[in-house]
Amino acid sequence: MPKFNYVAMDSRGKETKGTLEVTNQNEAIGRLKEMGFFPTKVVEVTEKSKDADSKGAKGGGKKAKGKGGGSLNIKIPGFGSGVKSKILSTFTRQLATLVDAGLPLLRGLKVLEKQERNPILKGIIGDLGRSIEGGSTFSEGLAQHPKVFNRLFINMVKAGEIGGVLEIALSRLAEFMEKAEKIKGKVIAAMFYPVAVMFVAVVILMVLMIFVIPKFRDIFKDMLPGESLPPFTRFVLAISEAVKDNFLYVLAGAAVVVFAFVSFVKTRFGRKLFDRFKLNMPGLGPVVSKVAIARFTRTLGTLISSGVPILQALNIVKETSGNVVIGDAVQAVHESVKEGETITAPLEAANVFPPMVISMVDVGEQTGALPEMLMKIADNYDEEVDNAVAAMTSLLEPVMIVFLAVIVGSIVIALFLPLIKLMEGIGDNNEGGPPKAAAK
Repeated sequence: MPKFNYVAMDSRGKETKGTLEVTNQNEAIGRLKEMGFFPTKVVEVTEKSKDADSKGAKGGGKKAKGKGGGSLNIKIPGFGSGVKSKILSTFTRQLATLVDAGLPLLRGLKVLEKQERNPILKGIIGDLGRSIEGGSTFSEGLAQHPKVFNRLFINMVKAGEIGGVLEIALSRLAEFMEKAEKIKGKVIAAMFYPVAVMFVAVVILMVLMIFVIPKFRDIFKDMLPGESLPPFTRFVLAISEAVKDNFLYVLAGAAVVVFAFVSFVKTRFGRKLFDRFKLNMPGLGPVVSKVAIARFTRTLGTLISSGVPILQALNIVKETSGNVVIGDAVQAVHESVKEGETITAPLEAANVFPPMVISMVDVGEQTGALPEMLMKIADNYDEEVDNAVAAMTSLLEPVMIVFLAVIVGSIVIALFLPLIKLMEGIGDNNEGGPPKAAAK
């Protein structure tokens, strides 16, 4: 009989590991539920999976591969799975509408399967339907597709199933994903203009340096034989010659720098350093910080209001935060709550959350309305993100125009300086020569 390694959490959020000897993965998940655990990873034990599990334990949670199942990794829903988050958000909203209208879940899935155009999601919906027909719950079926449905999605559906309010849980999920998609779209739209301008500026600069400026060098040699060029012109010509003669080396150097940066950011220390820089960098820092706080509060508020236990909700928020600094702060909150203390003290100690957020969370704890207060914070920060993105966009346009003008203008000035020197020389010659009337 096959064996399955599992990682599961109890109602207090404590993680436990072990092995079960059952016929298939669905039975292993069912057995864990009977034991009072919530499975986060169920993998069949094979020779390859043993090696992968041992490497994953040493490497901090690498993905284990096994026959017939996979680990429930924490990812943005739809990201890197062939199903875009926008498509998944639409599917969630449609399913919530069908279930809320009184349509049975299985029939609703079959309706959505027929009309779904994305082939990957269409196949997953079919798998979900077959899983439910086989006696599994909806959340158990979702757990079989960890690349598409993350723990936030699975836990909220599970809480909705347990409380008999699946349509409410799906509606909250759809609202959460729609707002996250809206914020992401606004940030991407704000970044498109400066990125496009920078790309155009680099292309223009390379064309000037490689093709245009070298031709002026030959012209200057003919026009000013034996005379030295202005210092600024020599400086620009030297840069042009270096770029032209070493173009491949410049590209290789840029590739090495990018590779080194990406490798550094993949390390724990590098990721933490980069995430902290993103929160504090000039211009974009306030926007990134507001987006991170809105995501943290909305995720935690949505989970708690859906009936997910607070410790389990904090674990999910930590792994879906998208920022190591925020994740460390949530881990401190988890430890504080586990010891029976409040949420506000570790939030204040993190030096990431503004006093207004800490005060509102404190009021929510004191009044017993923490989920509602968290959602109000998220709504408030969503509006602040809108205002910050609009202000940043209006400020970036003139800054980028000035930047382009300085770069191109400097090159033009460097090329005109020898012409000015030549014209001055011609003028001096004319002044020192005989008058034109006498020459006649």
